[in-house]
Amino acid sequence: MGRCRRLPPCPRPDIGRTGSAAARAHRTGRARHPRIRHRRSIPVTTADLHWFTEARLGMFVHWGLYSLAARHEWVKNRERMTDAEYDRYREHFDPDRYDPRAWARTAREAGAGYVVLTAKHHDGFCLWDSELTDYTVMNTPYGRDVVAEFVEACRAEGLRVGLYYSLIDWHHEGFPVDGTHPQRDDEEFKAATASRNIRDYQPYLHGQVRELLTRYGQIDYLFFDFSYTHRPDYWGGKGAEDWAADELMALIRELQPEVIVNDRLGIPGDIVTPEQYQPLEPMRRDGVPVPWEACQTLNGSWGYDRDNLDRKSTGALIRLLIDGVSKDGNLLLNVGPDGRGRLDEVARETFAGFAEWMDAHARSIHGAGPAPWQAPTDTRYTLRGDRLYVHLFDWPFRHLHLPGLAGKVRYAQLMTDASEILPLHVDPKRTAQNTLMGGLPEGTLTLQLPVRRPDTAVPVIELFLDRDPRVLSQAATAAEHPGS
Repeated sequence: MGRCRRLPPCPRPDIGRTGSAAARAHRTGRARHPRIRHRRSIPVTTADLHWFTEARLGMFVHWGLYSLAARHEWVKNRERMTDAEYDRYREHFDPDRYDPRAWARTAREAGAGYVVLTAKHHDGFCLWDSELTDYTVMNTPYGRDVVAEFVEACRAEGLRVGLYYSLIDWHHEGFPVDGTHPQRDDEEFKAATASRNIRDYQPYLHGQVRELLTRYGQIDYLFFDFSYTHRPDYWGGKGAEDWAADELMALIRELQPEVIVNDRLGIPGDIVTPEQYQPLEPMRRDGVPVPWEACQTLNGSWGYDRDNLDRKSTGALIRLLIDGVSKDGNLLLNVGPDGRGRLDEVARETFAGFAEWMDAHARSIHGAGPAPWQAPTDTRYTLRGDRLYVHLFDWPFRHLHLPGLAGKVRYAQLMTDASEILPLHVDPKRTAQNTLMGGLPEGTLTLQLPVRRPDTAVPVIELFLDRDPRVLSQAATAAEHPGS
């Protein structure tokens, strides 16, 4: 396999490391890895999706050398940097304010159930003590295993652990230059690297995934990024065959059968991950509903971007969370800590806003999912057992009309203060006249609302149903098919 570049010494050699014996063997070419054997089948998934659909909200953390550049995580690509130019960030990576417990606490208080950290991004820099390369955090002034501390912090806060791993690697000498590579326009560099073969990179990729799944105990979620055979601007890109994805998935299932794997290996995963857009309806694969997770930035950049003011409002992001849950999806909301390891003011304010809203409304999100009724305009339904939650993106004047719910609700209340919301009986056969309401469709439930909108990002009315509609649906199905 291709050798990783030997690094110059750190400014503080007493803290930096040159790597283990295995890493030195890898650098000098003495380490030999067998080619990946191709398997014909992948073990059926045994991933534990229950906690994932229960959580509904996660925190995504993009953090690495690019955080020092402070102008987007693709800065090496965008500015066509060479390895030597980019190495100044490794030489100065010393995040003295790195406190993963504070990150995890921020996530938990906001109602998130899991956190995903970029263990390795496209630049190839590793935030753990990998034995397969010395291009790691151990060879920086910081000199500590970031992943180990992150995993410990998440567990201490009762959160599930997710690790992001980039399939792309702009630093590894076995990774062929393509349209994503920072030196794609450097003709001399392309000529010198023309003999690169992706199969020489595969054992490194698989070996690093093995490290992540065998060193830190249970990992709950692996977020791979990304296959791009659909991108002509990336010269045809790379996909499942380039990663030996079937074999990699088999390795993952062997090491940690319950870990959730996303869909970016180029083969079907356990979940689907739309990025920077919100699906119009529940997501499907081959016509079958599939768990999904929309990942969103706070400002368009995943990594720390000091001068980016394109901030998404907290209210808009909360509405994305609600909309996703109403369609059986999750929200993975990103933060990009700065070069010292701190969450910036926008991230702190946004997650504090989530914490305030979730403090009163968490049960409309956690463990909730889609409802069998069509919600009115500017509202979203989520369902949890025998509770139906009406999320009001716009506050109606005095009355809220809910088609199909008449006779199905035994009590209604505002979630902000548990104040009762009274129903109003409207005869569907009556013609509207003067102050008398009429002309509503049969089966419509009308609720009387206060004129003043509750002071919260999204008001929610909690409806106590006569029965759990999912139980009724199962009973109806059993009655229709008694022999099944």
